[in-house]
Amino acid sequence: MDLEAFAGNLARLVEEGGKAMAAYLRPREDGTVKDDIAEDIADVMKTLGHVAEYWLVDPQRTVEAQSRLIGGYLSLWSSTLKRLGGEDAEPVARPATRDGRFNDPEWTNNPFFDALKQSYLLTSTWAEGLVKEAEIDPHTKQKADFYVRQIAGAVSPSNFVLTNPELLRTTLASNGENLVRGMKMLAEDIEAGGGELKIRQTDTSKFRVGENLAATPGKVIFQNELMQLIQYSPTTETVLGIPVVIVPPWINKFYILDLNPEKSFIRWAVEQGLTVFVVSWVNPDPSLRDKGFEDYMRDGVLKAIEVARQAAASPEVHAVGYCVGGTMLAITLAWLAAAGEDAGIRSATFFTTQVDFSQAGELKVFIDEEQIASLERKMLESGVMEGRKMANAFNMLRSNDLIWPYVVNNYLKGQAPFPFDMLYWNSDSTRLPAANHSFYLRNCYLDNRLARGRLELAGRRLDLSRITLPTYSLATREDHIAPAASVYLGVQLFGRPTRFVLAGSGHIAGVVNPPAREKYQYWTGPQPAGALEGWLPQAEMHPGSWWPDWLAWLTAHDATQVPSRAPGGGVFAPIEEAPGSYVRVTS
Repeated sequence: MDLEAFAGNLARLVEEGGKAMAAYLRPREDGTVKDDIAEDIADVMKTLGHVAEYWLVDPQRTVEAQSRLIGGYLSLWSSTLKRLGGEDAEPVARPATRDGRFNDPEWTNNPFFDALKQSYLLTSTWAEGLVKEAEIDPHTKQKADFYVRQIAGAVSPSNFVLTNPELLRTTLASNGENLVRGMKMLAEDIEAGGGELKIRQTDTSKFRVGENLAATPGKVIFQNELMQLIQYSPTTETVLGIPVVIVPPWINKFYILDLNPEKSFIRWAVEQGLTVFVVSWVNPDPSLRDKGFEDYMRDGVLKAIEVARQAAASPEVHAVGYCVGGTMLAITLAWLAAAGEDAGIRSATFFTTQVDFSQAGELKVFIDEEQIASLERKMLESGVMEGRKMANAFNMLRSNDLIWPYVVNNYLKGQAPFPFDMLYWNSDSTRLPAANHSFYLRNCYLDNRLARGRLELAGRRLDLSRITLPTYSLATREDHIAPAASVYLGVQLFGRPTRFVLAGSGHIAGVVNPPAREKYQYWTGPQPAGALEGWLPQAEMHPGSWWPDWLAWLTAHDATQVPSRAPGGGVFAPIEEAPGSYVRVTS
């Protein structure tokens, strides 16, 4: 190590650290950012206090818990001494197979780092075990488990220079240059987040919406204050007579279904001879604070279907909803059914969509009366839910994949992340109107009113069993946002049997899985009944993408072909080129 160069880099590190601190403090001094960290910490302490109370109220229980931890440490001490003496010793604790934090050989070959790693694994496993064994109410337990995993992820020795062998080598080899680069990126990311850290997960300079993302040719043929409707240009001489209208979630931008040409579901669907319309939701500002579910249904879903039918000169459409867009589609169908209407919807497809939220997974950690009330107070001031807060919540669900690897790579190794289109889309967040978001959280996640048949919207009580049109429902096996078990439970509420398909991978990769890549697999089986665990043994596994299965299901309803349709169909004059202007508005 060059000590002079190292000292110079330390001085630069302090300088860059000052810039990062200034970027953090400036918005707080001028009142742009109001910290609510004290409220968050209070909730963490209150939740973990319930776990501590369970273990401390009984002295015998306390001793048992302490003995387990101390016993693990003693076993580790004995194992480490054997290794230092040149003997072989089996590890007392091993990282999970998919845990990439300890892949560097030094974590295993060096007795010091091996002992540090195992000590951390023992402690974190012990802490998580305390939560799992505590006899407390289920919601508190779920929150405590989440918080403990967040804390365990944050204090991992892999996250610190002095306790990570790879970071030590990098720092010594570059005379601390890596830390200077990392601190510079940290300052830039705090500045980009308006005073809050916006971790860069990809090289954003490599992507441009409308150029190498969301580049399928088409036209915006209609717009209002909530959405633009895009119709894509045909690439075949004839097309399926019934067009497809896709309703994406409004908590993310629609182009997850139109990434690069190789991954684009929309481009693929057009190439198969489908007339495709897609809703591009507005990125709302505070002026839309009062727009609620009824507005999104009438001026979003129903208006898009009406325009698509006119533009395609078709009395019917196939409707597709993704995630919360699918929830909105199901609510719309139930609302129509309550009055004996169908709005010309021939079939409905749901991608990773929940309508029964009783098993909604880890997102329910953020859902209780106290937390929703707190969020509503904050939205009352701003009028919207900031997109980065929602993005942070999703990232925290997989913090060891979506937060800490980037902290280590960006700010400690000083390396810019690789270009990755899905992560660029993930960081391109949108705001949510206060009224709409509050309605969704309360009626779906908190009270599960839709599944219970108690939800009322625009003067009608919604009953999912009155939805009797053909439905296709896709779940993904590793989904942490719309768990497969939850999706499976929900489709049983419809009034007509559903074609249920389970795809491999997760909420995004399981959906965006083009046939040409020959990745993952999907399962088909009997009509959903009971629990997912009972369905799987009866299901048949198929290699590759589920997309052709969906296309075959769609065309089975009506395979009539008609001449291809130009965007707008002569009824609506194109407003601008796809992907339109709404999707380009950043938060």
